[in-house]
Amino acid sequence: MRFLSFKQDGKEGLAVAKDGGFVGLTEADAGYPGNLDTLVPQGTVALARAGEALAKGRAVDLDKVEVLPPLSRPPKIFCLGLNYKDHAKEAGLELPDYPTIFTRFATSLIGHNANIVRPRISHQLDYEGELTVVLAKGGRHIPVAEALDHVAGYSVFNDGSIRDYQIRTSQWTVGKTFDGTGAFGPTLVTPDEVPPGASGLKIETRLNGQVVQRSNTDQLIFDVATVISLMSQAITLEAGDVFIMGTPSGVGHFHKPPLYMKPGDICEVEIEGLGLLRNGIEDEQ
Repeated sequence: MRFLSFKQDGKEGLAVAKDGGFVGLTEADAGYPGNLDTLVPQGTVALARAGEALAKGRAVDLDKVEVLPPLSRPPKIFCLGLNYKDHAKEAGLELPDYPTIFTRFATSLIGHNANIVRPRISHQLDYEGELTVVLAKGGRHIPVAEALDHVAGYSVFNDGSIRDYQIRTSQWTVGKTFDGTGAFGPTLVTPDEVPPGASGLKIETRLNGQVVQRSNTDQLIFDVATVISLMSQAITLEAGDVFIMGTPSGVGHFHKPPLYMKPGDICEVEIEGLGLLRNGIEDEQ
């Protein structure tokens, strides 16, 4: 099942993929099951029932609605740095023996077709195509063998990074969570539609039609199950938590000269089986 969060005429809505398009309901309609922020914590059974209700809704024209991030207010957003073998090599770093974790905040999130914002104080806006994981249930000390049972679904992310702010200190968070830099979507895809842990999927980033990143989720140093398990050793995970799994090689910062995004550019991130996330770039107003 594929869920799409949207807004139409000022009303939030939720849709599911059906017959090559999307059908759904808005909060103005009888039978609207709620958004994914409220549905995901109710578990996979509630998601499935919501999907059945939405499948009886009306067609949703994606050209006439605002596509929202699948979840707008996740409890926690965990991001992984240097989690692709080819990216660690391009950065000239040894493969880590423990995940490099930083965080994002919900105010940074935007949806499919929205513009990523280049801030006033920096022009070093970089792209990073990434696999995203959303939890259906949380917990503490989750065994690796059980970790994938905690996944509600997968999505696509463009981890827009402000490089000069990222490298000002050894702590990356500020440069990784500027408002309007975290593109998320377009859909949340349930685990039954992809291989376990979303493994073996092609991932590609294109800037103005030029391929700038091309890899496979098999290149992950720490896979989905391992990351969930390791984080649960320290932190109580919650339904709705998001994991952004790191980016492959080819980021603009390591081009010579650096290749940063600018207003008017179009950046696309596509992951096999999960969809295509497309965003323009604009300057902060």
